[in-house]
Amino acid sequence: MTEPREIELKLECEPSDLARLRAHPLLQEAAEQGEADLTSIYFDTAEQRLREAGLGLRLRKIGDRYVQTLKAEGDGLFSRPEWEQEVSDPRPDFAALTDTPVDKILGRNDELQSLFTTSVKRQTYLVEEGSSRIEVALDSGRIEAPIAGNRVTSICEIELELKQGSAGDIFALSRALAALVPLRLGVRSKAERGYNLASGKPDRVRKAEPVPLLEDMNAAETFQSVAHACLRHMRLNEDILLQSRNADALHQTRVAIRRLRSAFSLFSDLVEDAQGMRIRDELKRLTEPLGQARNLDVFLAKTLPAERERHPDEVGLLNLETQLEDQRTKAYDAVQSLLHSAEWRALVLDLVAWINAGPWLQDEGRAALREESARDFAARELDRRRRQVKRRGRHLDDLSPEDRHKVRIAAKKLRYGAEFFAGLYPDKKAVKRHATFVKALSELQDQLGALNDIATGHELARDIADARTGASAVFAAGLTAADLEARTRKLLAAAAEAHEDLVDAKRFWR
Repeated sequence: MTEPREIELKLECEPSDLARLRAHPLLQEAAEQGEADLTSIYFDTAEQRLREAGLGLRLRKIGDRYVQTLKAEGDGLFSRPEWEQEVSDPRPDFAALTDTPVDKILGRNDELQSLFTTSVKRQTYLVEEGSSRIEVALDSGRIEAPIAGNRVTSICEIELELKQGSAGDIFALSRALAALVPLRLGVRSKAERGYNLASGKPDRVRKAEPVPLLEDMNAAETFQSVAHACLRHMRLNEDILLQSRNADALHQTRVAIRRLRSAFSLFSDLVEDAQGMRIRDELKRLTEPLGQARNLDVFLAKTLPAERERHPDEVGLLNLETQLEDQRTKAYDAVQSLLHSAEWRALVLDLVAWINAGPWLQDEGRAALREESARDFAARELDRRRRQVKRRGRHLDDLSPEDRHKVRIAAKKLRYGAEFFAGLYPDKKAVKRHATFVKALSELQDQLGALNDIATGHELARDIADARTGASAVFAAGLTAADLEARTRKLLAAAAEAHEDLVDAKRFWR
């Protein structure tokens, strides 16, 4: 039994791209090449206790051999624990799982059943890249779930696994392959896709998941886990948005990107370097169309219906809605153009490369910061962000819109930090305090968010007026702006009260 960490980058592509990749000079000139048909059966209890614990157990037939593999999710993206051993037949071998996490989850009397099967034709290449040896696996095939009425879904992906050398070389190789065909970062394992298929749950809009942190992590490992969680959140919703104009998927994609940018800020003392700053600026620039589309979604879904209810006879509101719907169509066109662009795909790969092999990891001047315990780092950063919100939010109901916006941004970073670091404080007292603290933060964010929606509504109304469109639409825009201003006073009072509650809430990290 071995206990290595698998260092692997997963990329997604179209079936037609695999043929083109096989002709790539790097693969044609590989040190070794091979082809195999792999059939893997995945097992779990009827209650799916392994999945609940973030584990996947499979038995794979390779020629006339059977190999049992247990994989943990890790941070779900680049590196994860793996336990592998050859077994005698295609049934789970509990003895081979001794000294793995399964020992604490399953008893000897627990029964495992097969849930789904993957059938993959795999072509492998052992590539020399830089100072490293990297196995490139081109996988095409299918996942079948007999227990769910024989549901089937296809597989088409590339796996780059580091066999020897430096993680940075994996990303250099991924860029070389992506120059030939469009590749996207993959964030779902075959096991995750199989579980979704077996449960009958199709791909759906995802909210942010808890970040899998351990108390003995250092600050660098914590940043990587946080950033990977944000990328996973983004990619899961991006896949939905690539297929349809889904307002919820757009919102969650944007939330994931904002969480990632907040992580850059929270960990700036540790990770800020020239390469990271360039990537951060590019991320902000490229994703502006998502913000424009989201603002129009909010106005059309919330603000305008409320106005129609208040003024049911105002015809100008219909004209205003028509004009804003046209703007939203154009905004979503811009979002689709972005997500389908080579520039966007390349930026995402650059991001994951920088997170795992960027200059910040080699900076000797920050070695002590990287090795600092995650809990110490988190406590210091949460204290600093809390002080910011406390100081900037004094007399909140008297602040200018610009200063309220600063409070909102500071509160958002504190909220994301509280969510990111929650796993570092698992005892009951901390969990209870965390719930109270985040609830108070959420209330403050809700009020400040509503005020921000009003400010955005004012801007949209002003744009309509400046565009010299139809008189009825201009009148309706002015009417809407006046109604929004009337709501501001109530929201300011509620925000000031929420700020006081947050200041009084006990810190869960102390």
